[in-house]
Amino acid sequence: MKKIFTLAALIAATLTLKAQQAPLDEPYGKVDKADLEMTTCGFEKDANAEVLIDKAELYYDQSFNVITDYQERIKIFNDNGKSHADITIPFEGGDRAEYISGLQAETINEDNGAITIIKLDKKQVFTKNVNSVNSEMIFTFPDVKAGSIIEYKYTLTSNNPLYIPTWYFQETGAPVRFSQLETKIPDLLYFSTQSKSRLRLTKHTNTQESATLGAGADAITYSVYCDKREMDSIPSLTDEPYMSSANDNLASIGFILTTIKPINGFVKTWSDTWAKVGNDLIDDDDFGRQLKKNLTNQDVILNQAKTLKTDDEKIAYIFDQVKNTMKWDGNDQWYTVDGVSKAWDNKSGNSTEINLILYDLLKKAGIKAMPMLVSTREHGKVNPAYSFIRQFNRAVVYIPVDDANKYILDASNKYNLFDEIPANLLNSSGLYIDADHNLADVVFLDKTTPVKQVIYINAEIKPDGKLSGTAQISSFSYNRINSISRYKTDGEKKYIDYLRDDDNNLKISSIKFDNMEADSLPLVQNIDFDLDLSGSDDNYIYVNPNLFTSLHNNIFLSANRFSDIDFGYRPNITVTGMYKMPAGYTLDAAPKSISMIMPDTSIVFRRIVGMQDGQLMVRYSIDYRKSIYFKEDYATFHEFFKKMYEMLNEQIVLKKS
Repeated sequence: MKKIFTLAALIAATLTLKAQQAPLDEPYGKVDKADLEMTTCGFEKDANAEVLIDKAELYYDQSFNVITDYQERIKIFNDNGKSHADITIPFEGGDRAEYISGLQAETINEDNGAITIIKLDKKQVFTKNVNSVNSEMIFTFPDVKAGSIIEYKYTLTSNNPLYIPTWYFQETGAPVRFSQLETKIPDLLYFSTQSKSRLRLTKHTNTQESATLGAGADAITYSVYCDKREMDSIPSLTDEPYMSSANDNLASIGFILTTIKPINGFVKTWSDTWAKVGNDLIDDDDFGRQLKKNLTNQDVILNQAKTLKTDDEKIAYIFDQVKNTMKWDGNDQWYTVDGVSKAWDNKSGNSTEINLILYDLLKKAGIKAMPMLVSTREHGKVNPAYSFIRQFNRAVVYIPVDDANKYILDASNKYNLFDEIPANLLNSSGLYIDADHNLADVVFLDKTTPVKQVIYINAEIKPDGKLSGTAQISSFSYNRINSISRYKTDGEKKYIDYLRDDDNNLKISSIKFDNMEADSLPLVQNIDFDLDLSGSDDNYIYVNPNLFTSLHNNIFLSANRFSDIDFGYRPNITVTGMYKMPAGYTLDAAPKSISMIMPDTSIVFRRIVGMQDGQLMVRYSIDYRKSIYFKEDYATFHEFFKKMYEMLNEQIVLKKS
């Protein structure tokens, strides 16, 4: 179970903190008729729904619990917006670390000028225990239709005074008219803040209130810092191609505890370095104390590992044993829930339980492995400047091979390789814990070498306007992993549809894989195909040689970009086609050989076209020399891609003699 810290040893007193309820501009249940009659969002016309109010007031009660009062009001514009009526509120219900109280919810409709209010039946509110730590409160608003306003409020109580959750002013699915966070924090606790936003606060006010501890001659007066942060007319976050994650880009503010100042006590810094975080983790019942557990029948694996000669052989063997034995339950936490021993016996666990099992077996086999905390791409990137453990959501295994190489092992995914950093961890940081040397620090996780995809096509252009031939696709590194994962997950039929890229004129008659089980070799796909050349007639044949790539449609069409482009790794694509000319036809037009380079040389595109022995050769190559392109440089990136896709889709034109 996750450790919940208390202040019992630090503040040996009872606090008297009276929450000063600020009057809401639009209190719960008091809806403006103009909002009921509104049919579109004034600043985002195509929105299906609009969050009218999203408010929270956070304060500490007399027992030093963190109390947060939430209120949210949403306008539904059309049937597509009705999904906002399905509410899930996550909380940490294990041992009542957090609990929800005072839930009220109602749907407000207007029919022929009459306003009706339908309150949520409490019998339709369900609490789901995700695991022994995490819970969810789930309900659906009644009688929701286009034009409805739905509203709910509740209070979340947490017994962890050292944690303030991140507040998101912005949402992915709807614009927000007004968002407000009010915090009231005693000067016994100091939090630094981390803002993520390209948007500015509309208003930020801060004041102080007095609070009293004790009574009479023993009374001690101290301050409560009151901050009210507001933002309005907030557009929804657009899901842009190759955006790292919503969490990295939503307008938000996070809180990181830095200092505790007990009354009449010494100031204590709190996890202000990664070394301190590492020390806390080693002593944690649900992390560090799970690292030396005995596993049932572990000697079978360890004895086999001893017969292998090299460390890489031992690592690969143990990695495959854990990966193929354990089933990931779909949950990500940086801590264990049921513990590694129980997870091993059940052959199922969260990602951290699986990878701490892997760590334990590797250490027992003599491998210099360390546990490492990471954040998956969806969870968001780690900011190394903030030593805050909740930035992480998974543990993996870290093996520093030498000064230039490192292994990051994650056995929760069946298609991961031991010598490739999992793609969903790239371009973020991981916190390794070296318990043997009492060290802990962050390292950046990246892939600096290009990830290749090599396509070779040998085909004959037929006089009847068809193209027949073979294609060989050699996929390396993440391209290999992605292809195998897609093929084994979707099946051959859907995989062939993916290769065709929705081109109904392309028929794949057979596909054969080489090296499917040889992790150290590229995956080779051998394909027999036929293609009806659309647009061809009795006098002309048109051929687009851009085949078996996903480079037909430019996904960077928007003139504006609000997030960085994060490919994760450096794609390197080469397509070479050899096309036998049909009898009775001559080359009327063909793309010209050309090279195009980004002004900062970060992308190089080349096209080479030539004739040899009655065959037309067309070769494309695209080399990305970095994996992240900043939004500030998007105008140049956008223009480059526009020109590149025009060149990728230029056709060969053959004319009948």
